[in-house]
Amino acid sequence: MRSRTAIADPFRVAVIAFDGITSFHLSVPCLIFGSRHTGTHGPAFDVKVCAQEQGMLSTASGFDIAVHHDLSGMDGAGIVVMPSWYDDCRDAPEPLIRALQKASQRGAIILGLCLGAFPLAQAGLLDSRVATTHWAFADILAERYPHVNVDSDVLYVDEGNVLTSAGVAAGLDCSLHLVRRICGADVANRIARQCVIAPHRQGGQAQFIERPLPVSAGESRVADVLSWVSGNLAQAHGIDALARRAAMSRRNFTRHFRQATGMSFKQWLLNQRLAHAQHMLESSDVSIELLAHQAGFGSALSLRQHFRAAFCTSPSAYRKLFRANDEGGTPLH
Repeated sequence: MRSRTAIADPFRVAVIAFDGITSFHLSVPCLIFGSRHTGTHGPAFDVKVCAQEQGMLSTASGFDIAVHHDLSGMDGAGIVVMPSWYDDCRDAPEPLIRALQKASQRGAIILGLCLGAFPLAQAGLLDSRVATTHWAFADILAERYPHVNVDSDVLYVDEGNVLTSAGVAAGLDCSLHLVRRICGADVANRIARQCVIAPHRQGGQAQFIERPLPVSAGESRVADVLSWVSGNLAQAHGIDALARRAAMSRRNFTRHFRQATGMSFKQWLLNQRLAHAQHMLESSDVSIELLAHQAGFGSALSLRQHFRAAFCTSPSAYRKLFRANDEGGTPLH
């Protein structure tokens, strides 16, 4: 029979620190999950920083931090965050690997932010899954762990009970995404506003990879066009018409778009429409048919198909779960 502490509590968060950690990486999950806005609609997250041994740890920033919990602080946590790892991608110690495996086995959601994907991969938690990490280390991750399907173009990957993010600030995106998944868009947006960051960044980390040319005026025109598209999702949008709006050729528009977002226009537009549908389902009683039209899907059937493919649930079930969460019911996982 399982002990009470073995059961994963979705609102308990364990963040794993290690000697020499970068302070920014450690602060990201503490900032997002520790925000006072997480308790606006439902329970707030209880965040604990843990390490292999409690006590003083150095940071890469030149100051020390006091950690009050060893790895037993992970017991019962429903969310376990590996916020980074060493730049030399060394193997993690066995006690940490066993603790990650134990947390996963009892149903905790595991986040590997930036190089934190490496200990997760070593623990076997990314086998046969899609994962990402900082673009400069993606090839190392793929070579060392061939059973992991490494995608170096995205900001984060959600595989249900395991999430990974790209480098540094993408940890904010991934953590906010999980808050949105559990607490809804309103709470995630409140946290984003508090932190003065975008509630949902589109595109992938391909836009941040070093390249010889600076951002051009063409990419600025593309950004203006995409801002217009986001406000007119109900309309049909084609590459040729948008290229004309940007005063560019189709080829140049496509190239600048890919450089700016790291994805195709078709995928970007679908993401925008899905995000709009999520917001409407969470915040309004508009019918599925009307919502589908407003979001640009054309029909309720098309909305349902795309929504299920993206979120593994139906729009109606998604709305019901978030309404139940608002009333103190079970959160969405």
